[in-house]
Amino acid sequence: MLDYVDLERDLDGEERLIRDTAREFVEREVGPDIGDHFEAGTFPESLITEMGDLDFYAPNLDADPLPGVSEKAYGLLMQELEAGDSGVRSMASVQGALVMYPIHAYGTDAHRERWLGALARGEAVGCFGLTEPEHGSNPSGMQTTAEPDGEGYRLSGTKTWITNSPIADVAVVWAKATDAPGGGNAPDDVRGFLVETDRDGVETPEIEGKLSMRASETGQIELADVFVPGDAVLDVEGMKGPLSCLTQARYGIAWGAVGAARDCFETARAYATDREQFDQPIGGFQLQQEKLAEMATKVTHGQLLAHRLADLKERGDLRPQQVSMAKRANVRTARQVARTAREMLGGNGITTDYPPMRHLANLETVYTYEGTHDIHSLILGEDLTGIPAFS
Repeated sequence: MLDYVDLERDLDGEERLIRDTAREFVEREVGPDIGDHFEAGTFPESLITEMGDLDFYAPNLDADPLPGVSEKAYGLLMQELEAGDSGVRSMASVQGALVMYPIHAYGTDAHRERWLGALARGEAVGCFGLTEPEHGSNPSGMQTTAEPDGEGYRLSGTKTWITNSPIADVAVVWAKATDAPGGGNAPDDVRGFLVETDRDGVETPEIEGKLSMRASETGQIELADVFVPGDAVLDVEGMKGPLSCLTQARYGIAWGAVGAARDCFETARAYATDREQFDQPIGGFQLQQEKLAEMATKVTHGQLLAHRLADLKERGDLRPQQVSMAKRANVRTARQVARTAREMLGGNGITTDYPPMRHLANLETVYTYEGTHDIHSLILGEDLTGIPAFS
């Protein structure tokens, strides 16, 4: 696999093992059938427990029963899973970074005992409810409310574009508590709730008609006066809670996008050396070599950025704005590489026999979820100038 500046030479034994385990898993379990799942619009649910058996869910968290691997090892895992398909990486990323992380960081001992093991083993599936039909890039404007009711709360509202929701057992739902200081009208009133999806008033319908992320479970969380006990509330206030989770997930996306881009490059390189026209492989023509050189350079830039983020994260120096830069840059790179690879494959490139078109379609979603490209541009702009463009 492309590693032009020998970054992986510096991996330790554990990181190599995780990379190789994930790569072999994708080759054996994902690659052969993922095109069929994409075409059918289905997620390969049989992979959920197998990924749990392989410790693919939040293995970087330092909590029992998780292995507590390095941040670079976790990034390599996300890279290899997305080389298979963005839907597979998204499932693992949501399960780990958006569900297990907040339970670990903000939950009680009872929450962690109840959920972390089951989620880690893939015996339970989680989802993360933040985005709403009218509030995507501005999540602090959410309209989902939590009204106090005796020993708990009543949740009402709708969350949408929620990965895993149709198959989830528990949802981390963010809502504005009306008994908070702002009366449920301020961003600081946001609270997190662990909502079991079999509670009365919870519906998780699937979103149909997707032309991207087709091998992924995507739906809504509809909450109609759902009672949640007081002991299901996470210990965090305001937008710090959901945004800290998104930073964890965006870190994984920055790595995952590199995996998708690398897979597209490797497919194009193999095709260019095998496909003959005008009595020679098309890889012998200058125009095709220029495309391969440009793709390899873009993938390498993405790898360098991802590896640097891992170093910063490992020592506790990683800032959310740095993650925004990597998510923004690496997803854009992957989108460009996928488009060029598809182009090199000609007509063959539009079929499910080859991955670039599938990756390209998926990356249209990755480009806009967990912070659109434009929103991450504004985050960087504020960090560079000190002037917020949001207000």
